[in-house]
Formats: sequence, C-alpha cells, structure tokens
Amino acid sequence: MLNLSVILEDSARRYPQKTAFTFMDTSLSFSQINAAANQVANGLRQMGIEPGDKVAISCLNLPYFPIIYFGILKAGAVVVPLSVLLKKDEITYHLEDSDAKAYFCFAGTPELPMGQMGYAGFQEAEECKHFFMIMPQPTDPPPFEGVQTLGMLMKDQPTTFETAATGAEDTAVIIYTSGTTGRPKGAELTHSNLMLNAVVSADLVRFSKEDRYLIVLPLFHIFAMTVLMNAGIYRGASAVLLPRFDAEAVQQLLLKHKITVFAGVPTMYWGLLNHPSRQEELNQISEHLRICVSGGASLPVKVLHDFEAKYQVPILEGYGMSEGSPVVTFNQLDQERKPGSIGTPVWGVEVKIVDENDEEVPVGEKGELLYRGHNVMRGYYKRPKANAKTLRGGWMHSGDVAIKDEDGYFYIVDRTKDMIIRGGLNVYPREVEEVMIKHDAVSLVAVIGVPHEQYGEEIKACVVLKDGASVSEAELREWTKERIASYKYPRVIEFMDSLPMSATGKILKKELRKMVQEH
Repeated sequence: MLNLSVILEDSARRYPQKTAFTFMDTSLSFSQINAAANQVANGLRQMGIEPGDKVAISCLNLPYFPIIYFGILKAGAVVVPLSVLLKKDEITYHLEDSDAKAYFCFAGTPELPMGQMGYAGFQEAEECKHFFMIMPQPTDPPPFEGVQTLGMLMKDQPTTFETAATGAEDTAVIIYTSGTTGRPKGAELTHSNLMLNAVVSADLVRFSKEDRYLIVLPLFHIFAMTVLMNAGIYRGASAVLLPRFDAEAVQQLLLKHKITVFAGVPTMYWGLLNHPSRQEELNQISEHLRICVSGGASLPVKVLHDFEAKYQVPILEGYGMSEGSPVVTFNQLDQERKPGSIGTPVWGVEVKIVDENDEEVPVGEKGELLYRGHNVMRGYYKRPKANAKTLRGGWMHSGDVAIKDEDGYFYIVDRTKDMIIRGGLNVYPREVEEVMIKHDAVSLVAVIGVPHEQYGEEIKACVVLKDGASVSEAELREWTKERIASYKYPRVIEFMDSLPMSATGKILKKELRKMVQEH
C-alpha cells in the first residue's frame, strides 16, 4: 500500500512542533495540520465518503488547502483541485465530469466571490451531494441558508484517524488541464506518481528542514502542489503562503521570513525584476535566498540573466506538465546549467524527440517531446480515445516542440498549437519573443498568428512597453527584422497596457487570439 498522506504523517511524527505553514500572522505546526486533516477525514468517512470517491476543492493559498487535501487522501478519496477563477458553469462541468461526491469551496472575497460561484455551480451538479463552505474563521457562520461549513464538518471530530490503505497505483488526484482543444480533461495521478515526483523535486532543489519557502503559485496547480507543498512537507521545510502574486508583497515576505527557496512562473520573475527595490533590501534577500525555480512556460533568457544579477541567486528552469506529475526535466545543481534550456531528464524518466511517425530525430532537430517513467499519469479520466492517442506506444506525447543538444540538454521551442505557419514556413513564437524582449523599450511580448488571405497566417506581436519608454511600431518592426530571418519578424505590432494572464501567471495566447478575432 501507499498513501501520499504519509509525507505529512511522517513529518508530524518527526517534527511535531515545527512550523509547517504560515499565513499572515498565523503559523501552524506539522502536528496541527495533521490533526486537522484527521478531523476532515473523520468527517468525510462519517458522511459516507468511501475510498475512491472524488472530492473537489476550490481554495486560495491558505492553510485550509493542505488540511483538506490531506484529509481527503487519508479517507482514501481522490482530490479534485479546481482553479479559483472558475465561473458557475465551469464549476458544474468539473464537478460532473469528475463524478465528485463532495465539494469544499472557500467563501472568497468581495473581488473574488468564489463561494457564491461555487455554491451556484454545485447546485447544478446533481450527483454532487455535499457542499462545505470554507470560512475565513472556522467559527464564522455560513453566508447562505442551510449551507454547511468546514468548521461544522470538523467540529467534535477526533484528531486521530487510521489512514485508508490505498494502493500505489490508485488515483490520488485528478488535475484538470486546459488542453489544446475542447473542454478541460482530468489527468489521473496516482499516489506513486505524486510521491516519487515529490521525492525527486525535494532532491532537485535540495530541500531540508532548515528551508523556508514561499508559495505564491496557486496550490490547485500541479507545480506548486508537487514541487513546493508536497516536496516541502516531505522534507519538513516551512512554507509561507501568499494567495496572489504582488511584487511588493513577495519582496516583503522574502525579507521578513528570510525565504531560502522561491518558485515562480516567468511573469512573476518579470514582475520582481521590474519592481523598484532598495539595494539594502536586495542584499538582505540574497543573503538567505539560495535557489529559485522557474516553470510553467519558457523564461526569456534576458529576464533570467537580469533577475540573477539583481537578486544574486540562480534560477533553475525545469519542464513539466500536469500529465507528468509534473516534473519531466530540470537543470540540476550537480550538472552544468544552460540558461534557456529545460535541462536533462529527472531521475527515473526517459525523454526523446520524435517526428510525426514517432521516429526519433537527430540531435539538434525539432520534433515533439515524448517521455515515459514513474511520473506519467494513469490517463485522462473517462477519456479512452484521448488516452489511446496521447499515451500511444507507452510514451506520453507532450504536444511540445523541442530540440536536444549534443550534451543531452533539452530546449522547448514552442507548443505545437502555438506554432505559426506563414506561407508554408514554420515560425515559433518563442523565438520571435526572445528577440523582441531584448529591445530596451520592451517589457513584455507575446507573439501569435493571425489569419491572412495570402500567407494563411501572419505574425502579430502584442507588446507591453516599459514605464516611460516609447518606440513606434515601425521602429520596433525594423529593429526586429534586422535580428531575425525575414519570414519571422512580426508584420503587425499592437501596443497594449497589459497581457491577459491565467491564475498561474501564464500569458493566455488563446485570449489574445480571441481579442484579435473580435476586432
């Protein structure tokens, strides 16, 4: 048997009084988190939740998240984490698609009325029988008539629980991925997938119980869940939680808590890099901050170098996806680090680059990245057709275009779906973005393909300028044209105040394309 909750139980036994999670002025120890998770498990069991049942959760980065997450796992049930930005109909879809029997939802804030959305979505999902509102304070009354709260579920429950004996290959978490087409699909990740990925991640960042790490990436996202929360708990490190990214707030927490490990997506590094900072504060931060991790999307090399110079700390880039629990490759501390590269395969995982016939391509040639190993999901929940396609030949087909160099390092060129075909020639937006961001006036750039009668697709750059900087469309176009093959430079440039981003800080190219169509 193997139940992922063993990581929490083990740290609660070894470091009972040590701080596990800090949120604002509240700190909870490993034994407190474990005891509260046991109360949740008892409550679920009493309610009739059986091993294998699905239980959904919508919660910001608050100590409630790990408490409920591990409570569900202890009961032998399957965690279905949902994005906190979902609207009513999307929540209904996820609850129905995952066959969720119960749903925990945070009450939210005036700006983000999650509880209202969650409860409305739950009411439309016929098979989902139980709803629990997570209130800011456990004793707060529910905002709606007849709704139960997490506090009510936990009240008077014992703080001990005999964890369900799940199998290593049983599903522990169903994580929804937006995917390239159609509605989101739920990737089934097993106890073994997540356990091994937590162990691998802990080794990659060299987590120890002395570490203090900041979680600002959303916990419902596989990156924060595995690489930060699970890996940190496994090693007995202490986490500081921040519900949403704000450069000033992050900088203050790095200072106040003497944070040693930070992980973010490229837009977060860009935000911190462009945030005005006092040199003495930067010096104090770099005294403790020993490692940064970037994933979720490709980090422009210029941003990486500038950030490292400002904060005096290495950023290690890795590559992963929900279907891979998530980590697939990583720049590893005991090997040469290549900026711009996603590193080499992690322990126990094989990676290869193939053509459209799944035949391996020579070194340096572009192809689709495939991988296999302990990290590959069981499959998409209730999607046999998609599984046959994605997992054919026993390899996970990532949908990402990559190359491998002569030293065995991998580089993501682009998402297959983001590739632009202009007049029969392939243009990878990432390549154009890497060039344009080097212009002194450019702060952020996203390149997309727009429909064109003659070429099929034309290249368009959506550009955010640095504060106070200016450059004309024609000047920027000419500047880019001088530095890149003539079929690759953007014929259309649009200046924007900001780019649409997901809850995880990824630039939403789908939204940009939609905006273009609506014009």
